[in-house]
Amino acid sequence: MKKPIYPFTRCTWPQALLSSLLLSLSLGGAGMALAAEELPMKIHLDVDGQRVTATLDDSAAARDFAALLPLSLTLEDYAVIERIAYLPRKLVTTGAPAGVTPKAGDLNYYAPWGNLAIFLGANPYARGLVRLGKVDTGLAALQRPGPLQVRIERITD
Repeated sequence: MKKPIYPFTRCTWPQALLSSLLLSLSLGGAGMALAAEELPMKIHLDVDGQRVTATLDDSAAARDFAALLPLSLTLEDYAVIERIAYLPRKLVTTGAPAGVTPKAGDLNYYAPWGNLAIFLGANPYARGLVRLGKVDTGLAALQRPGPLQVRIERITD
């Protein structure tokens, strides 16, 4: 007897259930709740008392990043053009391109190192870089020499 196929995933329902469970466990359960949330999501970064606002993209990596919020980090200068901080865990990058060409204000995740990277200027294409979103206002607060203490939270209306 042939096993029934789950219609949307081309796998049997036990395989689909197992895949969902494993994804939920790998995300600490938070990613499944965020899947239903609407993105793009607005966030703010409190940078040493100055407010920066940003919008997260609608992607698996951005949803996984949002699941970490609220988050307190120390941003360090890196190569003059970006501010970086290591995240508490690696992000899911399912469906992300192999890399991106960052622009000023882009929030990115550098998958090989597991860090957040906020660009202050344009940079050449970088393999392993995954765009999370874009700074809307307050980029100047990030242009000061670091280290910078930052608290990242969702904006709730």
